[in-house]
Amino acid sequence: MYSKFGQFIDGKWQQSSDKQTYEVINPANEEIIGHASKASSKDVDDALKSAQKGLDIWKNTAPWQRSYTLRKIADKMREKQDVLAKWMTLEVGKPFAEAKGEVGGSADIFEWNAEETKRIYGQTVESRFRDTRVHVYYQPVGVVAALSPWNFPLVLSSRKISTALAAGCSVIIKPDVITPGTVMELVDICRECGVPAGVINLLSGDPPSIASQLISSDIIKKISITGSSRVGKLILKQAADKVQRVTMELSGHSPFIVFDDVDIKKATDMAIAAKFRNNGQVCISPNRFYIQENKKDEFVNLFIEKTKKLKIGDGMDPSVQLGPLTTKKRLNEVEELVETTKKEGGKVLLGGKRPKGFNKGFYFEPTIFDNIKDDFTIMKVEPFGPLVPMLSFKSFDEVIERANNHELGLSSYICTNSMEKAHRASELMETGTVAVNTPLVALAEAPFGGIKQAGYGREGGSMAIKDYLNVKYTHLGLKG
Repeated sequence: MYSKFGQFIDGKWQQSSDKQTYEVINPANEEIIGHASKASSKDVDDALKSAQKGLDIWKNTAPWQRSYTLRKIADKMREKQDVLAKWMTLEVGKPFAEAKGEVGGSADIFEWNAEETKRIYGQTVESRFRDTRVHVYYQPVGVVAALSPWNFPLVLSSRKISTALAAGCSVIIKPDVITPGTVMELVDICRECGVPAGVINLLSGDPPSIASQLISSDIIKKISITGSSRVGKLILKQAADKVQRVTMELSGHSPFIVFDDVDIKKATDMAIAAKFRNNGQVCISPNRFYIQENKKDEFVNLFIEKTKKLKIGDGMDPSVQLGPLTTKKRLNEVEELVETTKKEGGKVLLGGKRPKGFNKGFYFEPTIFDNIKDDFTIMKVEPFGPLVPMLSFKSFDEVIERANNHELGLSSYICTNSMEKAHRASELMETGTVAVNTPLVALAEAPFGGIKQAGYGREGGSMAIKDYLNVKYTHLGLKG
């Protein structure tokens, strides 16, 4: 399946210079999907030279032309929705319907940035002198290294690629080895839609070695990474040597707060939609459930009842709502965290093991815990799987304090029918994003990102493009 692709350098697909490949596994059945090209050090050098050449072309391309090309890509993505979704389901394991939703969201991101490229506004500042003028304007930062993870390969790559292109930058995208095909298909759509040679380049292969070589190059001026906090810190340390600009969207450990004034049926629907999307392998997945104590039993019982109805299986089956975890490593880590939680005193109310009847595939049951305390490992370590720890709280001030007592500040969820609580809680949450009475957080038109050790910088919305632009100020004297 990967033979028509490879490395994308200077506008052409090509095999790596040393012809090496690696296996890509279908998590639903553990079968080999195919062998993807593995980039060599020479390929990385070639991609850097290509991107430098592409930058000279693209930064001098008129904004309206850039906009037209980005809109064309969005339309082509929608046209090829099923093709892109199939890649995601095969590589990630997420249900096909969920994958199609990701394609739609990714196309929206390209469409949004198609408009943003025409909205890069400069500024004229009133000068203190009668015979001078003060002008502020924006220029592309340069070649961008975009490091994209596997859990949302299309959305996260689209954010980085489309924003870079909107700003007039060239880009080198590095997909994860787990999901190369999804991103290769996207890059091929960009080629089809007329993005000039060198403006987009793709390197597939060993993430640490490719990332290290890219960041150590003087050609790279900006890095955009979505990944774990551990990896983000390593990237940031290396980028410091070159004083490269970095946007980081890192790990999350989102609180989900349910106040006692809510409709419990609606609250459980919201919780299940947010928690089990991509089987919990989501940086904004709710991982700490705080239910006001007089509603906890009702919430937990209904949550269990609804969770039992979720069908587990191969995402290509249209009736499936929970696919497998994406890797054997992820499965082992989820199992280990379940055992740790049990040893620390957690009580399993549902799940807790691999489901019966699956001899192949990285499947794990949605697992709900009670008797959880704030100092348990599961309350500190990002589960990145279908694990649901339930806790109770008495008062507003208490739950806000407990929810904020974490080093990661990416997202939080609030369920309440009180306008006062909704406003106060959303203002007090120490997270970059807050969802009140909705499971939806990441939208093309809204700034997405975290605070604390969840990273910095924003993707999406009208702010994102500024991270890909340099600010220049000119003080212009009118008399020579």
